[in-house]
Amino acid sequence: MPESAQQHAAKLAAAHAALRFVEPGMVVGLGSGTTATLFIQLLGERVQQGLQIQGIASSDSSEQLGRSLGIPITSFDQHRSIDVAIDGADEVAPGLALIKGGGGKLLREKIVASASKRFIIVADDTKLVPQLGRFPLPVEVIRMAVPLVTERLVTLGLKPVIRQAKDGSGPYLTDEGNILLDCHSDGIADAAKTAADIRAIVGVVEHGLFLNMAERVLLAGADGVRELTAGERW
Repeated sequence: MPESAQQHAAKLAAAHAALRFVEPGMVVGLGSGTTATLFIQLLGERVQQGLQIQGIASSDSSEQLGRSLGIPITSFDQHRSIDVAIDGADEVAPGLALIKGGGGKLLREKIVASASKRFIIVADDTKLVPQLGRFPLPVEVIRMAVPLVTERLVTLGLKPVIRQAKDGSGPYLTDEGNILLDCHSDGIADAAKTAADIRAIVGVVEHGLFLNMAERVLLAGADGVRELTAGERW
């Protein structure tokens, strides 16, 4: 479903608010998805105005966009850590528990997040939920293991479906050539246990539960942008 003008404006406001966390000389993690793309575009404008930073991208598409805007792209070969990473999310629950991976880039997104001193989420307020699981949880799987992993995920109470490419060419393949299983559920009551159970399945590369990783969420809505932290109640 195409986003509304109001939702786009909210995403843009959140992306703009994230610029204040970027300082000259930083290595910046470039996220993926619609809101992160807006941030990269705004960051590119600052770079063209003279801001000196380097970026480490969480996807091929984010890297290509960054390069096209003049953002110098580096890698973990040169830098073992990232000063701040800015990324979006598909769901944000209390404690800043996240589901990510709707854009199919969860593995590299989690690598970038885990290497970051500060991990900041930009999102509009439609992503805020009381409990994770309304959005299907993506699980990245080695292709040969898909039948085995699917069976195990079902035993966990999930309903996995192979994600299809938008062009109808067959299963969607990640940047690493893996399959994504989008796991529908009636809600994820214990995200930590679900994360551990999925990680224990042989053949799983990574899952879209990002727990205890985000420092804050810049959440944009009709009343502007507000900051959420892990200890905040809503």
